[in-house]
Amino acid sequence: MVERFLKVINKEVRGIHQAAYLLGAFAIVSQLLALLRDRLFASAFGAGETLDMYYAAFRLPDLLFAGVTSLLSVYVLIPFFAEKIGEGRQRARAFLNSMLTGYLVLMGVASLLVFIFAPFVLPKIFSGALGHSSELVLLCRILLIQPILLGLSSLLGTVTQFNRKFFLYSLSPILYNVGIILGVVFLYPQMGNAGLVWGVVLGAFLHLAIQIPYTLSTGFFPYPTVRFSFSEFWKAAVLSLPRTIALSANQIALLVITSLASGIATGSIAIFNLALNLQAVPLAIIGVSYSVAAFPTLARLFSEGNREAFFAQITAASRHIVFWSFPTLALFIVLRAQIVRTILGAGAFDWDDTRLTAAAVALFIVSLLAQSLVLLLVRGYYAAGKTATPLIVNVTSALLSIVFCFGLLHIFETSSSFAHFIESLLRVSGIPGTAILMLPLGYCLAQIINASLLLILFERDLNRFAHELLPGVVQSFGASVFMGFVAYLLLNILDNVFDIQTLAGIFSQGLFAGLGGIVAGIALLRLLKNRELAEIISSTRSRIFSTPAVAPNEVEPKV
Repeated sequence: MVERFLKVINKEVRGIHQAAYLLGAFAIVSQLLALLRDRLFASAFGAGETLDMYYAAFRLPDLLFAGVTSLLSVYVLIPFFAEKIGEGRQRARAFLNSMLTGYLVLMGVASLLVFIFAPFVLPKIFSGALGHSSELVLLCRILLIQPILLGLSSLLGTVTQFNRKFFLYSLSPILYNVGIILGVVFLYPQMGNAGLVWGVVLGAFLHLAIQIPYTLSTGFFPYPTVRFSFSEFWKAAVLSLPRTIALSANQIALLVITSLASGIATGSIAIFNLALNLQAVPLAIIGVSYSVAAFPTLARLFSEGNREAFFAQITAASRHIVFWSFPTLALFIVLRAQIVRTILGAGAFDWDDTRLTAAAVALFIVSLLAQSLVLLLVRGYYAAGKTATPLIVNVTSALLSIVFCFGLLHIFETSSSFAHFIESLLRVSGIPGTAILMLPLGYCLAQIINASLLLILFERDLNRFAHELLPGVVQSFGASVFMGFVAYLLLNILDNVFDIQTLAGIFSQGLFAGLGGIVAGIALLRLLKNRELAEIISSTRSRIFSTPAVAPNEVEPKV
């Protein structure tokens, strides 16, 4: 049994669509666990002080993760590792050892500084009693362990992803959420709020541990070394620097947004993060799956000088991201209240919390397509070794999100007509703390600008890129509008069929309305002879009937 399990998780996956569907399937499992995690949080604490403190405690460790751990990103290290493999196994092992040694030194120093200065920095960031809470300092300090473990996991992920062990790689986020859930269920009752963050640390350890056996079996498990090659570490760090700056800029933006939320009303940080987590579910399933699946092939094709195949992979992945994003966007907007109430609506999470979170989700989800395309296009640039463009665009987007959030909050607080319009549009009139909705709105606008700039730049490099995407955009958008319209009609019809005062009733209402909309959308796409739908059906049939996939990387070297 154990041998069979190990054989399955170590299986190599070839072909972008098969890899994307595998990653998507595991992303669904991981995100279901994430939803269970958030339901446990919402049920136990509601949108209140405990969750505000929990999410606020992540901000400095997450900034540390972006500023240091990103140096070990698989998207930067895989091309280096591929190059070292070509020079010999010993060179590849020495490279990984140098990366590990440099990372441990740098992360050790950075973590120590954050540990020491957290009591002085946090009151400057967060408003009121939250910023001056000694418990917030404790939670922040415990969470400093998390980025260290995730950085080590990312280094091992270089080996697993290079060998296309997507099954193994996909288990890591699942185990991460398992650890957090164990913290909520078992550690919190014994340790209080500290138990919640120790669960996060446990999840990060499991994220790392699942990759250790396979990496050991390849002979490429890294160890600290005194024969540290500073030149190799510096070369990788320099290439990583643009991505590190971009990620750090995004984390700084989230830090500022969280700081703004702390000054709105108690529970505002929780509302923002719960909504952000909900929109992360389709983002992980669609955007992350396709971008992760495409990256190894993109890196290989560009290194071989096969530009046509490189852009064909980017275009194919983009078309399918568009295909999935528009229907998801439509259904999330129409069914937002049913989704939020079903997933989070229990215990201390009341109806006002539900309405505010649902409105925030609707705003976040508008940028789903933009965020998914950003994930893919940025990886395309990294595969091509061009890091300056995504750096400039992402930093600009991060700065814009801060500017938009500040500006929209100011307008909301000073213009009663604007505030009334937003509250009426999102059906949250009469609820305290509606100003929090300006933060997801500002974030959403910045992400759309981010994607637009990257698309324009890609069109400059491949003048038929937009031409290839346009038919799918038009068909998917039209079908999604029709899908949302049908779902909305069914939602109102089913309002008189199910008892929406119960969990079962509101779930059933949303489920059948959503299924009806999906059937209508698929029917329309079939009539339009949609290319992406035909490719999905063909790929699914090939998997069911075990037809060998035609992969573009049959000769890709393995370690």
